[in-house]
Amino acid sequence: MKRNYYIVALIMLTFFVISFLTNVIGPLSPEFIKDFNLSDLLAGVLPFAFFIAYGVMSIPSSMLVQKYNEKTIMVAAFVVAFIGSLILAIKPDYLTAVLSLFLIGCGMAMLQVVINPLLRTAGGEENYAFTSVLAQLIFGAASFVSPLVYSYMVRNMNVNSGGLLSILKTHVPENLPWISLYWLFAVICLFMFLILLASKFPKVELKSDEKAGPLKTHIQLLKKRVVIAYFIGIFCYVGTEQGVSYWMSQFLFEYHKFDPQTSGAHAVAYFWGLMTAGGVLGLFLLKLMDSRRLLVIFTIAALIFLTLGLFGSDKVSLYSFSIVGFFMSVMYPVIFSLALSSVSEDHGSFAGILVTGIIGGAVVQLLIGGLGNLFGLRTGMCFIYITMGYMLAIGFWAKPLITNKTIFDKKHET
Repeated sequence: MKRNYYIVALIMLTFFVISFLTNVIGPLSPEFIKDFNLSDLLAGVLPFAFFIAYGVMSIPSSMLVQKYNEKTIMVAAFVVAFIGSLILAIKPDYLTAVLSLFLIGCGMAMLQVVINPLLRTAGGEENYAFTSVLAQLIFGAASFVSPLVYSYMVRNMNVNSGGLLSILKTHVPENLPWISLYWLFAVICLFMFLILLASKFPKVELKSDEKAGPLKTHIQLLKKRVVIAYFIGIFCYVGTEQGVSYWMSQFLFEYHKFDPQTSGAHAVAYFWGLMTAGGVLGLFLLKLMDSRRLLVIFTIAALIFLTLGLFGSDKVSLYSFSIVGFFMSVMYPVIFSLALSSVSEDHGSFAGILVTGIIGGAVVQLLIGGLGNLFGLRTGMCFIYITMGYMLAIGFWAKPLITNKTIFDKKHET
């Protein structure tokens, strides 16, 4: 079919918004812990609530999109995320935060189920590794911006600076300036809702093998070892990504006394900013080498800098955690594209199963928090070695039916 670049552009905008709403949770973790008086385990429940929503919503959403259409599901997703943002902005407490993050997670899960197979179809399967890394680049750019926006808003909320902050000041408790972010999130969700309603959303026909099948299809897929293997891969990736980005600010505060609102927030911002830079390099490298080789090289480098972050001096730790983001940049899109390229049919249903693997961001955070309560946060974060080790192994055992197109690959030239 003809490539639909309107859909590709809309997907890229959606990735930006998903990231902006999602990846500020890490910089906020010290605020949650301090203002709600939480242990590491209770703090781990917050990202658990967000990412468990993917386990609840992903497969149902992949079936609902067949009954309705992409636009309807995307509109509904932003309505759910708007409600989630608004309730925490209006009533900031721990239980509301858990519910809020769950609802926002539901909205984000609905969006990711739609946009991943849609991107593969609209941009072309032979370009899917490339367009996925481009999406990750945009995802990283938004994640770089959101902690800086958080840092700016909390430092200026009680200053007579005029504009939007003066309006928000009347709705935000003086001792909880970070709640202003959730008012901003509500506005962003409303904006996306209106954009989608006003857009002439062209219909994109998915091939029969890309549509989400009935529950029986999902059960049949789950009986395949390759499906389970890649589900675990996505589980490990998101657990790793969030394990570093969610806990690094608290780690830097606990072990090296860096201020979470400035140094901690900036370190998280640079984690995502360097992920964007890594995405740029990844786009280039995917045109030069097999994606499996790239996955191995980047994962080994990420393991090295994770070790420096956990066991290095204060300055080494501050910079190393951020550099981990650079080398994680290609992991998710490469694993996702290898997965979809490893089965010959039912890609829509498979995508729903893969997106469900995002619950790794829930389970790993609870494990890190629980281990942190028992043995200290540094020991808890060492769990990330297990998840990274699994992703490293994928680079060795993956056997895709279609490999990524490179400039040296003549067989793709037709």
